[in-house]
Amino acid sequence: MKRVVLVTGANGHLGNNLVRKLIANGETVRAGVRNPNNTTPFKGLNCDIVHADLLDKKSLMTALDGVHTLYQVAAVYKHWAKDPEKEIIQPNLLGTKNILQIAAQQKIKKIVYVSSIATLDRQQDHMNELSWGHASENPYYHSKTESEKLALKLAERLNLFLVSVLPGAMIGPHCHGRLTPTMTILKNILMNTQPIDPELHIHFVSIEDVVNGMIVAAHKGKKGERYILSNESCVSTSDIFQAAKTISPKIKTPLKPPKSVLQLMAFTMELIGKITGKEPNLTRHTVNTYYKDKHTLDLSKSMEELGFNPQNPVKAIQSTLAYLKVRQA
Repeated sequence: MKRVVLVTGANGHLGNNLVRKLIANGETVRAGVRNPNNTTPFKGLNCDIVHADLLDKKSLMTALDGVHTLYQVAAVYKHWAKDPEKEIIQPNLLGTKNILQIAAQQKIKKIVYVSSIATLDRQQDHMNELSWGHASENPYYHSKTESEKLALKLAERLNLFLVSVLPGAMIGPHCHGRLTPTMTILKNILMNTQPIDPELHIHFVSIEDVVNGMIVAAHKGKKGERYILSNESCVSTSDIFQAAKTISPKIKTPLKPPKSVLQLMAFTMELIGKITGKEPNLTRHTVNTYYKDKHTLDLSKSMEELGFNPQNPVKAIQSTLAYLKVRQA
């Protein structure tokens, strides 16, 4: 009998790419989703689509029955909400608690838990897995940090084999439905709907590299350890504009406002968002965190223990822009 692997959030950007790679590797895959009727992301894929809602323990009990390896991908991924505690923080914390408790009951052998480099301490110039951030002003960062801490604590208490992976800003194909915040940045630049260049510096990483790192982590990762899956250095939005011009020469080069102007713009957008409920295109946290950021990531642990070797981020950006161009056509 083949071992069964479950991927939660299987219709999302990372989850869907992971499902595809696991199938290609000959694995027996269950694709866990909140809405099993949405089969479009799985067209042509040999996998079982199951109901797996992190806030519904009954669905998790069924989805995890007979599973050997769990890839815990599902999470609320947005940086702003009118009620961030209710819409982002609590769902991510409760979802983590629920699935690990059910995983223990179902005696799951291995768990790969998806966290984020958003959990790292940005007070360090060269960030590594030993650090923890304190970005409480960003509800997504706060939720990922506290959720991962909870996951590691519960795994130890419940004697679960769990490794945690920390991806950077993932880009690549098979992004169904609503684009992630990361992919939206590239789309806006490609579609000439990005009116300014905010000179943000972001740790982009090919989603294929993250998927490969996760699969290796399931086999070679050490129990209770964290692994960064990203590129060491940032790529700026200015570099993305230049890369986009290789895909579409009509891309305009916008103005680069100073940080003070960006902060004022972000403040105004946030204020409007609180009134209208519409997510702002720019937040003060984004400006303060990523404007001309020079932080680097220490990949030594992931490289030594997982053989992680990410592709050049600019090449990954170019291939993603080409994918988005076809997607928008």
